[in-house]
Amino acid sequence: MPRTITVGLDGSPESRAAAEWAAREAQRRGLPVKLVHTWEPIPEHLAEATHRGAETLQHWTERIPREAAEGLRLHHPGVEVTTEQLTGPPAEALARAAKDAELLVLGSRGLGGLGGFVVGSIGLVVVAHTERPVVLVRAGEQTAHEHGTDETRPVVLGLDVGHPDEALLGFAFDAAARRNVPLHVVHGWNPPPYYAYGMALEPAVEREMAKGDALMVTEVLRPWRQKFPDVEVVEQSRYGSPSTLLLNASKDASLVVVGRRIRSSSVGAHIGPVTHAVLHHATAPVAVVAHD
Repeated sequence: MPRTITVGLDGSPESRAAAEWAAREAQRRGLPVKLVHTWEPIPEHLAEATHRGAETLQHWTERIPREAAEGLRLHHPGVEVTTEQLTGPPAEALARAAKDAELLVLGSRGLGGLGGFVVGSIGLVVVAHTERPVVLVRAGEQTAHEHGTDETRPVVLGLDVGHPDEALLGFAFDAAARRNVPLHVVHGWNPPPYYAYGMALEPAVEREMAKGDALMVTEVLRPWRQKFPDVEVVEQSRYGSPSTLLLNASKDASLVVVGRRIRSSSVGAHIGPVTHAVLHHATAPVAVVAHD
């Protein structure tokens, strides 16, 4: 049974944009789309007092994925679209749904935070606990597609040369190849810690460090260039904050690809600072790829 492009829906503009993005991605990959909506049943001790309200809520939650599916089938007739109603806390339900998905796609709202389907911290919880790739899409992305601008914009990859991962690199190269757009690989580097204590970075030292980091980026990408010879690769190894460089690059991107290391601490799973910043502030869709 093929994996699906699974979408979390709540009827908001952000989740509708996520569904449209997922349908286009499904066309590229030849996969079906599954629209899921979560519903938390009213506790039993309140059910009798709020019976009519519960019926209305359940009808509304069933209507959201049904109407969204009808719209996707109309706009994307070649894509198979199914729906599923999930019960329970949204973050837990989405994490379970993602296990059988090729991608999990969610809506995210505005600069400065996650919203839409991703109410409060739910989106971050899902990203932190899901080992399948998760893509977050803003409502404005649908307009970009209608104007044709997302068909020419590059895919941007945030690369840590100290911990390059095949899953992350493979996802980014594959995304660029399917879109037939360039892949811009962004790597930010900083001087050794002792320069932070008031020591200026001498120009000659900066040049040598920049050269060394650029060579590492080239070496990491070499086998992937050979595997994807038709993908134009632009390397950007620069001095500065990786998150700032990625956010600047995201302004002209069709998709930003970042990683999340699968690891747990005493306070549970977490998202790295660069990925966290990109999720909150990037203007393009963001794909988070979990890796070891």
